[in-house]
Amino acid sequence: MKPEFENIPLVKNEDKKRFEIELNGHFAFINYKETSQQIALIHTEAEPELAGTGAAAAVVEKTLIYIEESGKKLLPYCPYVFAFIKKNPDWKRIVDQRFESYDKL
Repeated sequence: MKPEFENIPLVKNEDKKRFEIELNGHFAFINYKETSQQIALIHTEAEPELAGTGAAAAVVEKTLIYIEESGKKLLPYCPYVFAFIKKNPDWKRIVDQRFESYDKL
């Protein structure tokens, strides 16, 4: 994660069902669904003003840290999150082994 994102807090916006970070009034976020044991990440998006800044990668990394600290397992349905884990295979440790594409990570 780029240093400029390290001190930006991750917000779990339960009303909008998304994890988000805010930078200069603009958001990068991941839509999620949650059960008692799993968090499914559905879609990652950064507002156009944040394109190319690393905001999407930062919100993914912060969300993965949150999931690991929660003790839940990850279901990476979002293609961006899936690709992030492929590039950073240490994060496979929090993916639920029952995830249908687990062996492709």
